[in-house]
Amino acid sequence: MRWGTAAIVAAATVGTGAAVLLLGRRVSERVVGPDGLEAAAPATLRVHDLAAGRVTLTRTPEAARPGRYALEWGRDGHAVVGEVLRTDIRTVTRRLVRADGGTLDIGTEVRLTPRVLRGDPESALGLEYIETGAEGELGLLPAWYTAGVRGTWVILVHGPGADRSQALPVLPLLNSLRLPTLTVTYRGDEGAPPSPDGLGHFGETEWRDIEAAVRLALGSGAGKVILYGWSLGATIALQTAARSDWRDSVAGLVLDSPVLDWPATARQGAVRSGVPAPLAELGALAAQGRAGVDLAGFARLAEGTDLQVPTLLLHSPADDLAPWAAAQRLAQLRPDVVSLHPVANAEHAALWNADPAGYAETLRRWLTPLL
Repeated sequence: MRWGTAAIVAAATVGTGAAVLLLGRRVSERVVGPDGLEAAAPATLRVHDLAAGRVTLTRTPEAARPGRYALEWGRDGHAVVGEVLRTDIRTVTRRLVRADGGTLDIGTEVRLTPRVLRGDPESALGLEYIETGAEGELGLLPAWYTAGVRGTWVILVHGPGADRSQALPVLPLLNSLRLPTLTVTYRGDEGAPPSPDGLGHFGETEWRDIEAAVRLALGSGAGKVILYGWSLGATIALQTAARSDWRDSVAGLVLDSPVLDWPATARQGAVRSGVPAPLAELGALAAQGRAGVDLAGFARLAEGTDLQVPTLLLHSPADDLAPWAAAQRLAQLRPDVVSLHPVANAEHAALWNADPAGYAETLRRWLTPLL
């Protein structure tokens, strides 16, 4: 959808009425769809050179970020790149860790993404797992279970535009700590029941699906659970801990890039999907009404009003979707339970990619006292 000057002028001059309502609804489609608020589409880069263990790419700020990322191209092309080895005015040369799908050639156009690991725990990591499911109010919600001996289970909740594979990078650490895990789905995911109206509700309904996963864990031998989410999945985890009848069974929260300032994130999400800034506010208001977002409830989450358990808050000052200021404010309001860990120069919900070793060590140190 292209947004021209006429649309902006209409929104600015009509004030009220059918034209404004129609524009707001059209903009809101970018926010309330199943993948609403997902990360911006990655830019296309060109492979300029290849050598043993290295690949040279078009230089962009994203291509020069530190850490570990995937290159994707075509239907199944996939490679993994590591540290930056060299930069010049036009190109970035990075360590080529592996190429595990398709053929990478000079001239190939690729996308840089956080999806370093694909598949399931066994195919991606060699971890044995069981495909199981939680019985939610709309039907069966598929989940991966990995075994452990601890009485506390970790329930992992992906964010919008992602799937269960978002949790794969942290499973090795959780397995080394002998923690059982459930990597879950919720309404609207592939293989899970759709939302009855086809819209995402920013956790207002989805939290009940995570509550179903908590019931599954408790009914399968867990004494306590830790809820671990990314982006809006982290917000859903917060909502579950605040609203579930089983909230007393929640022993802790790990929140990676949580959405705490919903209006700001909705506006920015619309802008990142190609909507001009003057219309983003209109679209956010329309999305709020269509999805039934409770802004007062979001404010309680953002202030930690109902937060009762230790919480690890992982966030990046460079996050351009979920404002860093909101994470700082939550940590300042609830220093008794919230530990804020900043990850520099990281994209939204790609904190592990920016510093895999540091991320894992922070998580290990925080989890150990809870075991």
